[in-house]
Amino acid sequence: MNILDSSGEEGVCVEMTMVCLSDFEEYAKQHLSKATWDYYDAGADDCWTRDDNLLAYKRIRLRPRILRDVSLNDTRTSVLGMEISFPVGIAPTAFHCLAWHEGELATARATEAMNTCYIASTYSTCSVEEIAAAAPSGYRWFQLYLYRDRKLSEQIVRRVEALGFKALVLTVDVPYTGKRRNDIRNQFKLPPHLKVKNFEGMFQEQTGSQEEYGIPANTLDPSISWKDVCWLQSLSRLPIIIKGILTKEDAELAVEHGVQGIIVSNHGGRQLDGGPATIDCLPEIVDAVQGRVEVYMDGGIRTGNDVLKAIALGAKCVFIGRPAIWGLAYKGEEGVREILQILHDEFRLCMALSGCRNVAEINRNLIQLSRL
Repeated sequence: MNILDSSGEEGVCVEMTMVCLSDFEEYAKQHLSKATWDYYDAGADDCWTRDDNLLAYKRIRLRPRILRDVSLNDTRTSVLGMEISFPVGIAPTAFHCLAWHEGELATARATEAMNTCYIASTYSTCSVEEIAAAAPSGYRWFQLYLYRDRKLSEQIVRRVEALGFKALVLTVDVPYTGKRRNDIRNQFKLPPHLKVKNFEGMFQEQTGSQEEYGIPANTLDPSISWKDVCWLQSLSRLPIIIKGILTKEDAELAVEHGVQGIIVSNHGGRQLDGGPATIDCLPEIVDAVQGRVEVYMDGGIRTGNDVLKAIALGAKCVFIGRPAIWGLAYKGEEGVREILQILHDEFRLCMALSGCRNVAEINRNLIQLSRL
């Protein structure tokens, strides 16, 4: 990136120093096309929930402990019994090739290098086979939608199980796609050279029909219900994690149906506008499940301080969506690694400054809810 010297003349090309995640956000906004930026940035309707996912962290204060000997800090934790380097993974986000030519392959390699969890999206622009080959030692889960044609879902479950993916993340908050106004204004479509690779060739008989985010419209099944969790359990031995729970009532039902995890998520504010921020929902869901299943969270994580607050409120791990895209837009695999490294370093620093020597010492006593 060229910069101006003190005289106002254009100077030597100097690489921008990326200090925090907002630096990557600004870079991505400047360098992605308007339609692509709008797609990633979009929330539903007025974007209140998208924005509140961020603002909610500002209502939470920390109660740091002092004189605790934090000369050694251990950020490691585990998810579903697998140790990861720190409690931040990559959430399922679609169409990574819009941000970087290698797309999901770069994301998979970055998370493998950082020894954390990557949830690959159904709507990937690289296939699950390509993702597995790109990072053969990576720890991966697969995010799943259920379609009116259950054979589509069944086929991809068989594929990811054979490829060594370690869990199915069933996304349950999209019986219909939320109204994202800028996508409508931009008439957003994938460019012709990109496809939803996991379903390549499966919709040929519907060529020419109206599409919605890369596949024929009305493919998602709005009749999805708890009985489909049982169907998935009959189909695969992989652990099932439900993504999109925001209430204690649904958390209790998830436990009753034998799932292994819950991701507290409002889809980045892209589905129902006016719903709660995910960090505000987290405590009641943690209390409802009482340790019977692991609870994770996504939405609004931008700093290591945010990670610390979520872990203190009971999340086993948090997942980032949009920031991974910003990292891709910046430098592909290296950019995603930088995003994760910044969060790791910030998290470790916040732990130490709060008097926590390891993740096990982070608990709700660290949290003070603001009265503002």
